Amino acid sequence: MALKICMDSIRNCAKLVASRSFVQNNALLVKPATNVPSTYSIRQVFIDKYDPPYLESMKSKIPLHDTLDIQIKGYDFALVESYQSFIHSIANTMGVDVEDCWATPATQTKINRYKPRSALPEAEYNLSLYERNVQIVDVPSTTFALYLEVIQAALPQGVSITVVPHLDEYDEVRYVPDYELDELKTQLNELVGERNRKK
Repeated sequence: MALKICMDSIRNCAKLVASRSFVQNNALLVKPATNVPSTYSIRQVFIDKYDPPYLESMKSKIPLHDTLDIQIKGYDFALVESYQSFIHSIANTMGVDVEDCWATPATQTKINRYKPRSALPEAEYNLSLYERNVQIVDVPSTTFALYLEVIQAALPQGVSITVVPHLDEYDEVRYVPDYELDELKTQLNELVGERNRKK
């Protein structure tokens, strides 16, 4: 609705300018905007024609994916590291831009196996799930499909991959919290609070 009102006001201004006699050397300085389709935005109609042509030639004609994270998870540390290296090298070979690679702290899982027909534990296992991430940007949709097929065909047993759009939450998970530093900050805040109360 607002676009239609704006387009109508622009047409009216163009007619007003065309009706006045802004003539220099028998040539009209401002041409009225006639036959402007209402589906075009103001930027497309009036501003794009003043942009340099090289800006249009730099845009990709193939749709590009936004920033994507490839999450690699597995219980074998060496296998996960090796597969991340493989994914990175395939990306470089295929011309996919890798922006960042990082490791996420391992998650620990405790598993108990019980004796048959009892509540007594027979064995206890501590498993570590390792995760590595590869971040890719501006991947053409045609290349991305082929890239996924290649890395999926080489997926080792016991390793899983997930491709997700990048979120800020993934950056926060990367870092291990420093509990000593947090404790010192709370002590400092308490001391500052006591000092302010005394004043």
